[in-house]
Amino acid sequence: MKSYILLFALGAMISTMATAQVEERQRPAEWDKLVLGGRHMDRFGAMASSRVAHANWGTEAVRNRYVDNGIELDSVSFWGGNILKGKDGLYHLYVCGWPENSPKGHMFWSNSTVFHATSLNMGGPYKVQNSIGKGHNPEAYVLEDGRIVVYTIDGYYIANKPEGPWMFGKFEFDARGHRVIEGLSNLTFCRRSDGSRLMVCRGGGVWISRDGLQPWRQITSERIYPNVEGRFEDPVVWRDSLQYHLIVNDWLGRIAWYERSLDGLHWIVEPGEAYTYAFSCHEDGTPESWFKYERAKVYQDEEGRVIQMNFAVIDTLKNEDKPNDTHSSKNICIKMNKGLLLEVLNLKPINAKTKKIELRIRGEQDFDPAKEVDVSSLIFGSYKEVNFGRGVKAVKTRQEGNDLIVIFNGKGCGIDEDEWAPKMIGRTKSGKLLWGYARLPYINYQPAVVSASAVYTKEGTQWVDVENFGLTTSEPQTIKVKNTKGKEVTISVPALKPYEETILQLK
Repeated sequence: MKSYILLFALGAMISTMATAQVEERQRPAEWDKLVLGGRHMDRFGAMASSRVAHANWGTEAVRNRYVDNGIELDSVSFWGGNILKGKDGLYHLYVCGWPENSPKGHMFWSNSTVFHATSLNMGGPYKVQNSIGKGHNPEAYVLEDGRIVVYTIDGYYIANKPEGPWMFGKFEFDARGHRVIEGLSNLTFCRRSDGSRLMVCRGGGVWISRDGLQPWRQITSERIYPNVEGRFEDPVVWRDSLQYHLIVNDWLGRIAWYERSLDGLHWIVEPGEAYTYAFSCHEDGTPESWFKYERAKVYQDEEGRVIQMNFAVIDTLKNEDKPNDTHSSKNICIKMNKGLLLEVLNLKPINAKTKKIELRIRGEQDFDPAKEVDVSSLIFGSYKEVNFGRGVKAVKTRQEGNDLIVIFNGKGCGIDEDEWAPKMIGRTKSGKLLWGYARLPYINYQPAVVSASAVYTKEGTQWVDVENFGLTTSEPQTIKVKNTKGKEVTISVPALKPYEETILQLK
């Protein structure tokens, strides 16, 4: 907790000019009670190791830094970007940038060029190989046919190979009659198991595309962000083998929030900072304290767990970064604690009457749970309990092959019928943080996602289009929609196969 107090105290040292453009947020009082592992920010490790040097630009807080971490050039201000692993064994970073000596300094960002850079190492250093074209805030992903898409604001580039050649195109968007929330920019994407894509736009609307290219169809009518004070942008969404994850940044308050979802439509917000400012450090603990961290991106392993995050960072206020000065921006790489593979063995739903819970901790090539886990440190249950040091404790263990089976006392776990991924926190015998979300055997992790269009009038009658955007057949159900006069109406929806649509009349 002392480290977080120190970080927040740094805000008091910001100049009068800075405070006019940065707002210090009041953290909820309950966050003071979070234990290690209770907030997403605890999952960050050290920056990817690199060459430490006294750089030519930057404030004193970052002047002695890993100059080979991510991508950095004295002549270019870099921003945004994420990494793909190529079949050639190289890591490919798609990042944007502009000349450091441009007449408007950092505020020349709207004239960005998208660059293709490569490295032998995930953490860099990345070297620019070629430019793709004009664009800002890129995010790259691979389609099922192997083509590479590099999204930028107001369009995308597409190519058969990581190095191009590239063709420019425009996405097609179908809001289905809903309000588009704060425009369509700074989009972020994640793959679903059938090759389709879920997208979140800057304003917090959720969209689905069958092929990850077009059209994009909106499935929400309200933003999915936390209902708190904040100026939100730069969402990053990803999916692992269990669930969807989302981080969204309050750029004015310099604090990011972390959310989870089973279906991509309904989200819960976990307490604590996802990340904030001045939090990165070297492997020896030396801080590398950037003024702002934005455009977060993730690199995932084969299970979908995040093993590295990338950030666009700047050493000062954006409008204080002038041409030919000692300020600029770059892209950095930070290693992540990827978490454990956990599976509950109870076949019946867990509730307040459950006496014991059996949890499998899977062994991996780089992890032997029987040898490494400090069983006495483990707590398990709903995130609402575990994040605050509550939950249930282990009572005994047994080994099955490379896995460790831990039996917990069931009373007090906090798990109810709404839970789809209970959480475990603990330590290794050497004191390293252990954490993970557990699969429940009775949960459908590919649920139906029934979404209604806005109600419309045709030939004097009100109608609504309802579609299942999920990956399994939906159950017959009732949903509520607002008619053209704003009155809430309940309608009955039949079972729908994935992507099946029905048109219903409102009485």
